[in-house]
Parts: sequence; structure tokens; C-alpha cells
Amino acid sequence: MNVMSILVVTGASGAGKTAAVRSLEKRAHAHVRCHYFDTIGVPSLATMQLEFGGPEAWQLDATRRWITRLAHSTERKVVHVLDGQTRPSFVVEAARDAPAAAIRMVLLDASPTVRKARVALRGQPELATEAMDRWASHLLGEADALHIPVINSDALTVEDIVDALELLVEAARAAAHPAVAGGRGPRLRLEPRR
Repeated sequence: MNVMSILVVTGASGAGKTAAVRSLEKRAHAHVRCHYFDTIGVPSLATMQLEFGGPEAWQLDATRRWITRLAHSTERKVVHVLDGQTRPSFVVEAARDAPAAAIRMVLLDASPTVRKARVALRGQPELATEAMDRWASHLLGEADALHIPVINSDALTVEDIVDALELLVEAARAAAHPAVAGGRGPRLRLEPRR
């Protein structure tokens, strides 16, 4: 088997996904390419409504564009890691249009208190809302329904999360390219660093 391998890292604002993916990128693994969902541009709510019919429709469209772009990459022996605040169900839907890609997901989750502190620290306290709390709960529900691994980042450092992401990357790589990665992927074990 030699298919495109994609790992989607999703979660609500403040869960730690972007910090973790940036740190993973800094580790400079030859077999990892990191991508950031919002780099395609996030239109205003008015534009989302006018051009797509609303924010959810825009998010589905953007997810499809990302998965299509990554699935058609010429770099076949790497794992493409996509940091994005998108619904897992949208990734599943987008994956239907990319049968030659092996797509895995992980949800980064954090308690409302931790997320609120993190978004305030980065200068975006307006993201700490009840709507974001509901969004985080929704993502957790989808992850549970789709049997997606969840990493609760409350007590973990960024490096702990990156260590876990590396295990998921290796598992994705092993599944897509057994001869390159040396067979089965490692087990995921999450423990805070001491």
C-alpha cells in the first residue's frame, strides 16, 4: 500500500492544536508536512452567508478543499498534518472524495477554564464564550461517535501533546507505508511530563 497519509488535528479555540502542530513542525521530521487550515483565508460572516449559505457550509467547503489539496500532493512518503478547527464529520465527508488518501483524525480538547485562560493569554479573550464551549462539546460528541482519539490537554505541556502527535503520525505512516515505517504503529500513551 502506498497512499497519501493525512492526520487532521482538530479542536476548539484554546485546546492547544496550533501550538502543538507548530511545535511538531519545528522538530523538522523529514516525513512530516504541517498545514494550517486558516491559511486559505477565513471570510467574514457576511461573506460566508452570501457565498456559502453560512459558516457551516463554508467550513465544509474549506475542509473539502484542504483534503483534496493534500490528497493530490506529490509528496507520497510523508504524513500531511492539518491543524484545523473543523467538524470531524466534515473530514469524513471530504474523505469520500479522496479515496486514495488514508485520513486519520485526533481531537485536542481542554476544559472551558483552560481554554479561556489560553485564549486570553494570546490576546483573544472574545473567543472564550458559551458558544465556544458548546462547539467544544459538539466536537467531543462527534469524536466519540466516530471513535476518534481525544487528547485532553489540560494537564499536558505542548511537548507532551507533540509527543502524542508523533505517535499518531508514525501510526499513520505505518498504515500507509508499511515498508517505510517498519510495520505497525506505536501505541498512544499520554502522560504529563514530570
